[in-house]
Amino acid sequence: MASTVVARTGALSVHPWVLRGASILFVLGLWEWAGRVPVSIAFPTCSETLAAFGSMLVDGTFAAAYVETAGPLIVGVLLAGIGGVVAGLVMGLSPRAEWFGLPVFIVLQASPSAAIVPLITFVYGIGFAAKVFAVVLLSAPVIALNSYRGIANTPKSLLEMSNSFLATRRQRVRKVVVPAGSGLIFAGLRLGLAQGFTGAILAELIITPTGVGDLITYYRSVADYPRMFASILSIILVASITITLLQRVELKLFRPEMRAL
Repeated sequence: MASTVVARTGALSVHPWVLRGASILFVLGLWEWAGRVPVSIAFPTCSETLAAFGSMLVDGTFAAAYVETAGPLIVGVLLAGIGGVVAGLVMGLSPRAEWFGLPVFIVLQASPSAAIVPLITFVYGIGFAAKVFAVVLLSAPVIALNSYRGIANTPKSLLEMSNSFLATRRQRVRKVVVPAGSGLIFAGLRLGLAQGFTGAILAELIITPTGVGDLITYYRSVADYPRMFASILSIILVASITITLLQRVELKLFRPEMRAL
């Protein structure tokens, strides 16, 4: 019985990409079937979408669009990442900061983003600053709250150990608290990055029709649904690749015990 469990576990650990590939193929096959039924005249098949995706990739449509989208996205995610982690660190270490800042981030996270983004235009107009603010508004709360939970839930045994070694407050924060909370901190960064993509695309759909959001709006207006879905697919792929790279950075910097997994 034990040998059977070990054999099954070993098989799963040796071929993780086979299972992931099978999962992706299953979704793509289901998509192709749904497009051929069809579930809607506006729902293209997977093969049509992939053909449109390749065409837009070759003719430079995606390159030009992502140049427009990348600017506010990168600036907004950097501001939200740095500010959110610092805010979470301060709230996790200071009860006063927790009482002051935690309700603000909880309210921001619970707020309906699609309803708030149009209000940004009344303050920042329709330019670059409005898009950056939309990205920060959606990504900062989840980064700050996850960072706060990671810092606040540092095991007491680690803190007591650092006290027994006469560590200073700075050493305790840098060598114990931050590494212990790195899992939740990076989870917040990954979620914040995903929310940042949402904010950037919402800004382009609602505030100013530019970048990838403009592609979605345009191809929907001319009923070119394969290209519209290809634009949406490109957002999913770029976001997934970026989040995966961020996860690898986490494993390399803070979690060496998981590198072999």
